[in-house]
Amino acid sequence: MRTTLRTRKAALTITALTTAAALGLAGCGGDGGKKEPESKESPGASTLSLPSLKGEKIEVAAVWTGPEQENFTKVLDEFERRTGAEVTFVPAQDPIVNFLGTKIAGGSPPDVAMLPQVGAIQQAAAQKWIKPLGADAKAQLAKNYSKGWQDLGAVGGTPYGVYFKAANKSLIWYNSAAFENAGASEPKTWKDFLATAETISASGVTPVSVGGADGWTLTDWFENVYLSQAGPQKYDQLAKHEIKWTDPSVAQALTTLGELFGKPQLLAGGAAGALQTEFPVSVTQTFTGGDQPKAAMVFEGDFVAVNIGQTQAKVGTDAKVFPFPAVGSGPAPVVTGGDAAVALKDTKGAQALLTFLASPDAARIWAAQGGFLSPNKALDPAAYPNDVLRTIAKALIASGDDFRFDMSDQMPQSFGGTPGKGEWKALQDFLKNPKDVAGTQARLEADAAKAYKS
Repeated sequence: MRTTLRTRKAALTITALTTAAALGLAGCGGDGGKKEPESKESPGASTLSLPSLKGEKIEVAAVWTGPEQENFTKVLDEFERRTGAEVTFVPAQDPIVNFLGTKIAGGSPPDVAMLPQVGAIQQAAAQKWIKPLGADAKAQLAKNYSKGWQDLGAVGGTPYGVYFKAANKSLIWYNSAAFENAGASEPKTWKDFLATAETISASGVTPVSVGGADGWTLTDWFENVYLSQAGPQKYDQLAKHEIKWTDPSVAQALTTLGELFGKPQLLAGGAAGALQTEFPVSVTQTFTGGDQPKAAMVFEGDFVAVNIGQTQAKVGTDAKVFPFPAVGSGPAPVVTGGDAAVALKDTKGAQALLTFLASPDAARIWAAQGGFLSPNKALDPAAYPNDVLRTIAKALIASGDDFRFDMSDQMPQSFGGTPGKGEWKALQDFLKNPKDVAGTQARLEADAAKAYKS
């Protein structure tokens, strides 16, 4: 995610009833094995023991910036307090696998890295860059995570990653004042969504804000439409490149997306403006300006709350949310993603940090700050700061193992996870010219075929 919130997407096949119910509510350790004191950041008893690491230095690399980096630093500060280690956050460039490759080639890899893609974990394991989880980290993982999340961090049956941060990326956030003034209501279907956009446009407010400068947001748009319209089986096939991007199901999804992208009057700044708008701005411009914002709605995940927090709008009153509308005949899509912690050095400090990140103690700290969702089923929902996040988090945990990870994150990074290339670039070009469905498909297939062969 481009604050960077590239937490990328996993398609959760939660039933329509569960999704609607949950999101409908949203709309209205120490030395010697001793018990560690609980974090001051948020309530909850700690039973996690961590070793003494006094004098040890640990580097943690991630592409997070801004509020995400600040909140993750609070987690690292607590780990320092409990262990005596000195932890340094290392800002990384995206794609992080390339950044890590350079560091490894130079003989100075960080101890731990946060990887936002399943493909990145697989690539790093194939290169023998990352180390398997130690016994304590595996114990926390087995205790606190569903099998599905455990499997996502494993390669060939060996666990490498701990998914610390997740995101529900099937949410439409809206300016309640703009909706009220337009007489608009929350839509349930794609057809209703487009009608709602026209209603808001007629009221004098541009309906939709799109952060098209960040290509990952466009993959999120496509994948929600594709999952809902083509269904889970086709989704799985396209993710594995078992069907081509020239498949009729892709044409149908692009054509559907073009029903929005092809009407520049419905997009803040038109297509050209959307392509120059980065994700954080796409959010803040929706929740500034009172009842005359630059846009009334913005699509993205639960992490939007942290960007709303940079405005005067209040989540749950000024800023409300509804599920991404159902496009096909099935339930509304629910797409999520995650950032996994992996060890690049098999040291006591690196393994202890992974153990901590796999515990509810670590998740509790960031959860209290907002803009965060944890796949850790042992985390008490009370740790989240408001009912909006609590209900979104409960829906994620309630899905159990019934989910699929984001399509683009299952693909080679050169195609599904690199700025200015592959799927990101093709969909940016499509936003610019949404009538070119066949040409977009051809470019996507050519890039995918090349990436899968490499």
